[in-house]
Amino acid sequence: MPGPRASSRLSFSCWFGLALLLPGVASAQSEPPVEAEPEEEQVPSETRTVVTATRLPRPLRDVPATTVVIPRAEMEHSPTLTQDALIRTLPSAATFRRTPSLVADPTAQGLNLRGLAPSGVARGLVLLDGLPFNDPYGGWVFWRALPRLGLDRIEVVPTGGSALYGSAALGGVVQLFSRPITGPVLDADVSAGNLGTGFAAARIADRWGRVGASLEVEGLTSNGYRIVPENQRGRVDADTPSNHFSAQARVEAEPTDHLSLSARAGVFREVQNGGTKYTVASVDLAWFAANARLRTDGAGAFELGLYGRTQDFSQDRARVSSDRNFEAFSAYQDVPANDQGGSLVWTGPELTLGGAHVLAAGVDVRRSAGHADEVLFPLTYTPTTVYARTTRGTQLSGGVFVQDLYTVSPALEFAGTLRWDSWRNSNGRQLVSVASGFTTATEYEPRTASQLSPRLAARVRPLDWLTLRASAYRAFRAPTLNELYRPFQVGTVLTAANPDLGAERLWGTEAGVEATGPRGLTGRVTGFWNVLDAPITNVTLATPLPDGSTRQRQNLGRARVRGVELGADWRVSRRWTALAAYTFVDPVVTRAPGQPGLVGHQLPQDPRHRGSLAVTFDDPSIVSVTAQLRVFGPQYEDDLNTRGMGGAAVVDLFVSRHLFWKVDAFGAVENLFDRQYLAGRAGVDTLAPPFQARVGLRLRDVFSESSARAAPGAPAR
Repeated sequence: MPGPRASSRLSFSCWFGLALLLPGVASAQSEPPVEAEPEEEQVPSETRTVVTATRLPRPLRDVPATTVVIPRAEMEHSPTLTQDALIRTLPSAATFRRTPSLVADPTAQGLNLRGLAPSGVARGLVLLDGLPFNDPYGGWVFWRALPRLGLDRIEVVPTGGSALYGSAALGGVVQLFSRPITGPVLDADVSAGNLGTGFAAARIADRWGRVGASLEVEGLTSNGYRIVPENQRGRVDADTPSNHFSAQARVEAEPTDHLSLSARAGVFREVQNGGTKYTVASVDLAWFAANARLRTDGAGAFELGLYGRTQDFSQDRARVSSDRNFEAFSAYQDVPANDQGGSLVWTGPELTLGGAHVLAAGVDVRRSAGHADEVLFPLTYTPTTVYARTTRGTQLSGGVFVQDLYTVSPALEFAGTLRWDSWRNSNGRQLVSVASGFTTATEYEPRTASQLSPRLAARVRPLDWLTLRASAYRAFRAPTLNELYRPFQVGTVLTAANPDLGAERLWGTEAGVEATGPRGLTGRVTGFWNVLDAPITNVTLATPLPDGSTRQRQNLGRARVRGVELGADWRVSRRWTALAAYTFVDPVVTRAPGQPGLVGHQLPQDPRHRGSLAVTFDDPSIVSVTAQLRVFGPQYEDDLNTRGMGGAAVVDLFVSRHLFWKVDAFGAVENLFDRQYLAGRAGVDTLAPPFQARVGLRLRDVFSESSARAAPGAPAR
């Protein structure tokens, strides 16, 4: 049975974890991932090592910043089918709208932490083993791109992280760590369920002395569901089928005791239908990454990481009649993009000066480029009707940072970090062709900007059972190529790009207390206050633009996002665990030049109230059962707060039972009571997922000499 969760869960007290996806290499920004313990061996949370919050390996209980660790056992015993559905079980985390990637357009698969200005763009940086994999063109997250069987643990730091990681870490950092390569090992999953759902995954790994290799594959297919409510549905509305395939190969070697090398490559393809004949989107993605780490006796450690990818996103759009009985092809868009980047990080030896100091410094650079080719099929043609549009751009960004991790005593620790970033948008161009045969070219002037991002954090432990944490920080996010140059449409709403966008900037602070009581009871309270300047928001226009756009991306002035998080874990006995969490977020527009009517409005797409309760019974000789209740309050679809969506309470269930040898049977249910609630209101209302159930078999450690199976995934904090 798992021990206490490896987490300083000041902000997230739900037992499920986050299984994002991105390719990378063995930590380009920290110590190598700690060798994972055998799954049947449980590690006390206070001794587990984490790296994301400081880019240095630290015992979790000593980290001076809010950090959550989701171990592999929890991911394996989550009832969720897709990675983004998994993240939404965390009260302080959300994706754009309430629809999962099973039915959502890839460009709507963003991430936000603590209600920080939700949108299709992720306002949190996603890393795998230290290197970024947010989409290079739009900052989206392709949640299904990495096989879950390849992940060992996930670390979530839900506070501004630009001081260490630069742009995209505005709202925090989510880092995935690959499973260590041991072997020989063979794992496999297969399951089937309602809605035409089929899933299969496998992982094989082995090690030959100083060299190891692994291969992971995953495939999913689903018929989806009728996403438009019955009272609005017409003849054009059908199911939302989707499928994906992903594969990743990894090789690592240790030529000497001081030098380690690794490389990986992967491919991903996803096809998703939005519920009508002409609402289809697809993603094709290929990536590579490589890493080298040198440890010296007197000069510290040096780590070099390189990465790159090429991808293509395509989308069909439809024009649907008001009664939804007729549909016509309205547009086709193809968005190829690529990026290349690298980082070099130095970690110094420990210095003694009024305590222990560990210095770290690094530099990183990233180039992203892409273009959007769009062909339009308007309802009527005039000489000035736009029928084709092409936009393109390149963004080069980089930064340098320095950090001092200062341990005054076991009871007191500080972390001071400073980073400078610069980015340049260039090669911006738009070609617009009209029905008369004329093509107009618009060249956008190159733009360069920079940002200084400081952070100061402290951890105090006056008593062994009491830990206090506090931090203050500044963070930023540069606009993506997608926001600068690519228009998009959801339902009947067309949103224009804006090449004049500036960076979003954030000032924030958090403070929390964690206390451990008798009988395995742990409680946590964290308060946070963020002020977001110039957030990039889809603003409703008073007058539509000539191309019919009724919204446009704009820097919206200022928003205040404040809140509090409460959490409690109680290990009642060896077999019973109870976890509870509640998050309150108050995201309000406080300044909106040119749009005074928005002041005082709630930021869209995120509720003020979210909570969860999970209860687990775990007896390997009988059965393992986890039941979870997720509750979320009302929220708005739009910036004007006119399109409201009610709250809901959803129950999920996971059951597993050991059958024989190394085979387990399991069943998982999402939305057990088939609760119907809205997911979006962009022109037409859309529904969140209905009742979903699946059953399957798991094969674990086939070649392992040990017959011990993985510990059932009771919540572990």
